[in-house]
Amino acid sequence: MLPPSWVPGAAVGILSLHFVQKLLFPYFWADLGYLLKVLTYGLRMEMYRLQGRVVTVLDKFVTLAKKQPHKPFLIYEGTVHTYRDVDRRSNRIAQVFLQHEALKKGDTVALLMGNEPDFIHVWFGLAKLGCVVAFLNFNVRFRSLLHCVSSCEPKILVVGADLLGTLEEILPKLQKDVSVWIMAKDSRFPGVHTLLDKIGVASEDPVPVNRCSANNLKSAVLYIFTSGTTGLPKAAVISHLQILKGAAGLWAFGATSEDIIYITLPLYHSAASLLGIGGCIELGATCVLKKKFSASQFWSDCRRYNVTVIQYIGELCRYLCNQPVKEGEKNHKVRLAVGNGVRNDVWREFLDRFGAVKICEFYGATEGNICFMNHTGKIGSVGRTNFFYKLFFPFDLIKYDFQKDEPIRNKHGWCEKVKKGEAGLLISKVNAKNPFFGYAGSKRHTEKKLLYEVFKKGDLYFNTGDLMVQDHDNFLYFWDRIGDTFRWKGENVATTEVSDVIVMLDFIQEANVYGVSVPDHEGKAGMASLILKHNASLDLEQMYKQVVTYLPSYACPLFLRVQEKMEMTGTFKQQKFRLVDEGFNPSTITDPLYFLDNSKKAYVLLTKELHEKILSGKMKL
Repeated sequence: MLPPSWVPGAAVGILSLHFVQKLLFPYFWADLGYLLKVLTYGLRMEMYRLQGRVVTVLDKFVTLAKKQPHKPFLIYEGTVHTYRDVDRRSNRIAQVFLQHEALKKGDTVALLMGNEPDFIHVWFGLAKLGCVVAFLNFNVRFRSLLHCVSSCEPKILVVGADLLGTLEEILPKLQKDVSVWIMAKDSRFPGVHTLLDKIGVASEDPVPVNRCSANNLKSAVLYIFTSGTTGLPKAAVISHLQILKGAAGLWAFGATSEDIIYITLPLYHSAASLLGIGGCIELGATCVLKKKFSASQFWSDCRRYNVTVIQYIGELCRYLCNQPVKEGEKNHKVRLAVGNGVRNDVWREFLDRFGAVKICEFYGATEGNICFMNHTGKIGSVGRTNFFYKLFFPFDLIKYDFQKDEPIRNKHGWCEKVKKGEAGLLISKVNAKNPFFGYAGSKRHTEKKLLYEVFKKGDLYFNTGDLMVQDHDNFLYFWDRIGDTFRWKGENVATTEVSDVIVMLDFIQEANVYGVSVPDHEGKAGMASLILKHNASLDLEQMYKQVVTYLPSYACPLFLRVQEKMEMTGTFKQQKFRLVDEGFNPSTITDPLYFLDNSKKAYVLLTKELHEKILSGKMKL
C-alpha cells in the first residue's frame, strides 16, 4: 500500500528545514538544550521558594548522608571518606566549637588550610553552626595575610598542621580578640587552642538544626578572597544563592552521580570549593582530592581512581602537555574537563594527545553575577550567548579608554556598546535575580566595582574588569584584564601589592609592576621597572630575599628593569603600556635587565643568551 501523497512532500519539507537550520542556526539544538537546563534549575529553586523552603548545598549534603551513607564522598591519598563519615566528623567539629567557643549564628571563622579532608570537615562543621567561613589563600604571607584576616573580622582562625610556620609569622601581630585553633593534638604557641584532641572525644550528634537553617538564599555564607583589579586581596561575599549556582556547573555540563571528579586545584579557590565540592554534592557523586597538583602523577591518579571528570585552569593543561610523552596516554576514563583559561593551541594539543575529552570552558568571576559556559565545545571560546540567555542574564560589552583607564562615555554621558568582533569591557546588569553581593569590610571596594547610569538613568551594572570579544556567531572570547592586575600560574597578581613590597627596600624610590607575555606560557609574567634612590645601588640579594619572603611565589617578579625616570600618564599614573610592549628583550632595551633564576635562588643579569633560553623554553619559569 502506497503512503498518502502528502507524506513525501512533508518528508522533503522536514529535510529542507533541517538543512536550513544546520546552515543558518547550526547551534540551535545545543543552545536549546543548555537553555532548558538553566530554566530547569531556575524553576526548581523557584518551587522551593514558593513552598517556603530554603534548600542550601549543605542541606543537600546532609540529605545525601542519610540517603547514601556508604557511598564514597571523598577519596584522599587512597583513604575513602563516605558521605556518612564526612557528615559525622563535621558534626564532631561543630560540637567542639559549640562547647568551647561562644560562636553566634552569622559569626565569621577564618580557615587557613591546605587541601585535605579536614578542610571540608571544618568548613561543613562551622556551616552547621550557621557561621560564615572565610577561605584564606595559604600562599599569601605576612602583611597581606594579616590584611585578609582583619578584613573579614573573624572570631576564630583555624590553621592546618602544615601551615604552623605561616601562623608563627603573623601571630605576634594578629588581633588579640581572634581566638586561634590549630589542627593538632598539642600546641607550642601560648594561648593557641588544639582541635584534633577535642574532635576525638566529641559527640557525633548533629547540632540543633536551627543553627544552620537559612532564612534567605541571599545571606552570606562564605568569604572567598580575590585580588580584584587593584590592591590587596578582597573578601568577596558569597551567598547561598551563589553556591547553588556554582554547584550546578558540573550538572549543566552533563556530569552525573556516577562520575568521579578529580580536584587538584586549591580549595580556597571558588573553582575547587563551589564548582568542585559543591558540584559533587549537587550530583551526589564522588570526589578525589589531591593535596597539590602533580603533572607527573595526574594521569596515573586518574587511572587508579577511575576518574571521569577533571577540573583545570589553563596552566594545568599546559603542564600536562609539557610532560614527556608516555605509552597509553589515552588509556583513561576521563570524559569531561571543566575549567577556564586554556589557550587554543594547548586545547588542540590536549585533545590530540589525551583523547576524546570534552573541554568544558566557562567564564565567571568569584564575586561576579554573570557566568558563561561553552556548551558546544568551540575551541577558544569561554561561552555563548543568544537572545534568551540575555533575557535572563543581561550583560553588554562597552567601549573602554585604555589611557584614562575608564569606560568611554559619549557627549550625553552614556556608555557605548562595541560592535561584534571588537573588544569591550564586560558589564553585567545588577537586579533582584542577578544581585552583586560585594566585598566584606570597606564599602569603597564594593562601590568601585559598580557602574551607575550606563545606558539610562537609574540603571546599575557590575564591572567585571575583563575585556571580551563577541563574534558574529555569538561566541564569547576572553581578551584581557583591565586595571592593575595580571594573571600568572593560574593566579591573579595585583601589581600594587607587589610594588608595596618592593618599595619597602631602602634603595628603591619607585616600582612600576606590570605583566609581560612570554611565548608558550598562559597569562603574563611579572616584571618590575625600578627607580633607585639618589646615590643608591641595586642590591640584588636583598631584592630576592624581599620578594620571596613577602610575596606568594606566583607574584614574585620574574624580570627587573632599572630606569632613570618613571614615565607617567597625563593623570599622574604610572605609564605601563610602552613598558608592556617592550617586554624583556635585552637586544632592544638599553636599561639594565635582570631575571629571577629559581635554580640559583637569585636575580641574575638578563643576557641575550639567557633571553634566548627563556624564549626557547629551555629555561624553566
